[in-house]
Amino acid sequence: MTCRRCAREIESDSTFCRYCGAPVGEPAAPRRLTRLPADGKLGGICAGLAAYLNTDPTIVRLLWVILSVVPGVVIGGVIAYAVAWLLLPVDEAAAPRHVPTRRLQRSATDRRIAGVCGGLAGYFGVDSTLVRVAAVVLAIYPGAIVCGVLVYLLAWFVMPPAAAERLEPSPSTT
Repeated sequence: MTCRRCAREIESDSTFCRYCGAPVGEPAAPRRLTRLPADGKLGGICAGLAAYLNTDPTIVRLLWVILSVVPGVVIGGVIAYAVAWLLLPVDEAAAPRHVPTRRLQRSATDRRIAGVCGGLAGYFGVDSTLVRVAAVVLAIYPGAIVCGVLVYLLAWFVMPPAAAERLEPSPSTT
């Protein structure tokens, strides 16, 4: 068998060329950026981006919200979402897509108001007090108080709640 990249002869049972490292076999079909309305909140734009980037859709939604709330860009974020809604094709394939094992969710146990900071802390593996202090500092930063509160409220809407842990009665020893 001949490598398509370097044109050297390689073993027939190889999966990669030992000279240039190119994969052997049929080239993978290029990935397409599509909308996933079934997985999305509005039009499936953020869910499609998350599937394309192989990440959690909640992170993409939060980034979109934060980038849209930056002073003066709210209208631009809404327009960009509408344009993406119009331009991106809907994913017609019914193939199951990879769902990340780690999901960004509001915390059900480590919460003060809505569990947003506790959920972020749990996702990134940091102390929730640090996340809360950072959120307060960013919310009272001069000129950003309205945006900080707005981002928190939108994160409350965007982040799904974590499933409450069910407590089972312990078996009796008698």
